[in-house]
Amino acid sequence: MHELLPKLSQWFTSGERFGLVTVVNTFSSAPRPPGAAMAVSAAHGVVGSVSGGCVESAAYDLAHEAIATGTPMLRRFGISDDDAFAVGLTCGGIIDLFVEPVDASSFPDFPLLVDAAAHEMPIAVATFLEGPGPVGAHRIITAEETTGTFGDDRLDASVTEAGQGLLDIGETRTTYFGPSGERMRRDVTVFIHSFAPPPRMVVFGAIDFAGAVVKIGKYLGYHVTLCDARPIFATRARFPDADEIVVDWPHRYLEANPPDERTVLCVLTHDPKFDVPLLAQALPSPAAYIGAMGSRRTHQRRLTELREHGVTEQDLARLHSPIGLDLGGRTPEETAISIAAQIITCRNQASARPLSATRGPIHCREAATTSR
Repeated sequence: MHELLPKLSQWFTSGERFGLVTVVNTFSSAPRPPGAAMAVSAAHGVVGSVSGGCVESAAYDLAHEAIATGTPMLRRFGISDDDAFAVGLTCGGIIDLFVEPVDASSFPDFPLLVDAAAHEMPIAVATFLEGPGPVGAHRIITAEETTGTFGDDRLDASVTEAGQGLLDIGETRTTYFGPSGERMRRDVTVFIHSFAPPPRMVVFGAIDFAGAVVKIGKYLGYHVTLCDARPIFATRARFPDADEIVVDWPHRYLEANPPDERTVLCVLTHDPKFDVPLLAQALPSPAAYIGAMGSRRTHQRRLTELREHGVTEQDLARLHSPIGLDLGGRTPEETAISIAAQIITCRNQASARPLSATRGPIHCREAATTSR
């Protein structure tokens, strides 16, 4: 939904009520994750998607119903029946959609969400889905303050605590409480949508391959920084897709900007004076992925030097080198796809095997529940 906010802000500012359809829960091979959204405006049409096509028409009709009645609703869509025109998910999954009207009266704090997202400030929106209480009510949660209420102080406190916890890890999910905020009950259903800043990708080394890696990093939703100590190579003209270009020694940049649990580090320098000090600092960090370019011989030499720098075997095991999956590619673009595929594999704790050789859900994995 994050990418829809600029457009939705225009609709909201115009004073027009629009319908917002959000995926709030998924089961089995659902095509879109919790947080995926579609918005419908009588004047401006449709933006976004909740199913990749399976139930878009039904969602569109429900959004118009919400616009007309002003009433929010929770609907479930599962496997379609034998009727080829039946509404359902042909992939075999199940999704829960929450459909709500959005305007100044139903969601007065919507501009707070838009502003926070525009400035990349962490913010979560808790929406009351089901139970004894105000269905469709919202509670805006940040690290410092909250607005909105579900009508019970204890429930509000529990939702705030849960929301701040999910915001810390950038996770979006449906949660359950008792009427007074009890955490072991399921009387009240609340959807907590985390709008965390995009994760970081840092590409070290202003080489030709880096341009393709920067571009695919942006495509995957990362805030991409290109870092190189050589100003003649680290230029905006060579890397127009980077969010940030830094001219500095890689290890010095990383020391000043330490990675977190969502950060991806791609070391493409394959020069010992750059990559050994950098990797010695990076490998003990909590970074989600650390990959380094170079031949197998370079990798073995690099391991020896890293051991001399005191890097433990446990930390060395985190290093993906030579970087990327074996796709047989040679060009910068093919190499970038190989690196991106490995990053996605690590993020989702997946096997990287052909889907035809695996069993179980295709889309839905517990390790891949975050959504912006």
